[in-house]
Amino acid sequence: MTVVGPFGLSVRDQALETDVQAGLAAVEEGLLEATKSDVPFITEAAQHLVRAGGKRFRPLLVMLASRFGDPYAPKIVPSAVVVELTHLATLYHDDVMDEADVRRGVPSANARWGNSVAVLTGDFLFARASHILADLGPEAVRIQAEAFERLVTGQILETAGPRDGRDPVEHYLDVMAGKTGSLVAVSCRFGAMMSGADDSVVDILTQYGERLGLAFQLADDVLDIASDSHESGKTPGTDLREGIPTLPVLRLRAMADRDGRPEDVDLVALLDSDLTDDARHAEALARLRVHPALEQARRDTVRYAEEARATLAPLPECFAKAALQELCDAVVHRAG
Repeated sequence: MTVVGPFGLSVRDQALETDVQAGLAAVEEGLLEATKSDVPFITEAAQHLVRAGGKRFRPLLVMLASRFGDPYAPKIVPSAVVVELTHLATLYHDDVMDEADVRRGVPSANARWGNSVAVLTGDFLFARASHILADLGPEAVRIQAEAFERLVTGQILETAGPRDGRDPVEHYLDVMAGKTGSLVAVSCRFGAMMSGADDSVVDILTQYGERLGLAFQLADDVLDIASDSHESGKTPGTDLREGIPTLPVLRLRAMADRDGRPEDVDLVALLDSDLTDDARHAEALARLRVHPALEQARRDTVRYAEEARATLAPLPECFAKAALQELCDAVVHRAG
């Protein structure tokens, strides 16, 4: 049993481990190649987050999903590069919108070079992903375009907020399904599709990716409150400081509205105050870390991870299926 990939995923088969490691190494080479430019400054900016590392969660899913067909098919690695480039591009844009200073343990691109360079670098990565995608066929282009539309729609809906009368938690889960679930689903879909797996298998793995992606994002929400910067790779409470609603905060607000407990109402008032003040921010973070709303968010994470696991049931038993099941456990463990 060897540990590979994000969260210390255990792979229990030597052949699978070897192939997954080789595939991820090829993706890494592909990412560096795709982020090269004739302009050295563009190369530096485009490779900033590539070289900072990361979990390579989406490429790993491509590799594991490909095991249900021909895992050596030539389009598998390029499709993994496409989804990771797309993900990286969104990180450049997210950091501008969130005014984040740290990403993956290094200064964010916007902190280092300014917002304009960060936005344009993200656009450059989208362009490079599209260039690779064109060689994967019109169906792959359509799938990626639909996922990207969902991703952007999710971001817009997050910015706009829930319409009148809409449950903020339901709205938020829809937003996260678009922002995160869509691209994770495409990772699984590309891996299966490019390997020539049966259509029924492609559908199952796509549904699995959708649910796992949502669990993954909700675990991130918990980490933003509960972790330190070493664990999460970014400053704790970044979303909190910027007033971006995350699931623990939404669960708190729902509890305050429903039960009216003075301590909950007081904490909501603190969250609505100026959290750019370091003392207020630290107090809000400390109080949320011991609040039942954080535990409720953890339970939500577990629920979606269990749904992802259940989706895999019709697939044949194999080491790749076991690894996908273990990823569900790893996401839950990540949320504490």
